[in-house]
Amino acid sequence: MPQVLIIDDDEISLELLQHILDELQDVNVMAFSSSSKALEYILNMDMTKVDLVICDWIMPRFDGLDLLQSLRLRSSELPFLMLTSSATREHVIAARQAGATDFIAKPFKSIELTEKIKNLLEKG
Repeated sequence: MPQVLIIDDDEISLELLQHILDELQDVNVMAFSSSSKALEYILNMDMTKVDLVICDWIMPRFDGLDLLQSLRLRSSELPFLMLTSSATREHVIAARQAGATDFIAKPFKSIELTEKIKNLLEKG
């Protein structure tokens, strides 16, 4: 059963992501609303058991780019889907250079997110 880690400081977005993943079935979800706790998990847990990370970009304390860079120090191949409400060219380039696998802009359609998740889980 695929393990998906989701990180978003907005509780409503986090619940929506969990609901979308629940619809996929056969997916185990671990959710963090705190970027600090997510970073602690990334740095201290066995990331080989995680199949996909879905992470918001703009969060207090540590942003999505910080988490992505920390993750890439431990796992260079783990699919990472960045969520952002400001998908500017500069953001896209910065995230790609840091190792983001894919992007989705907020607000997103659940079908669009579902397709990206399925594709990333299949590739991973």
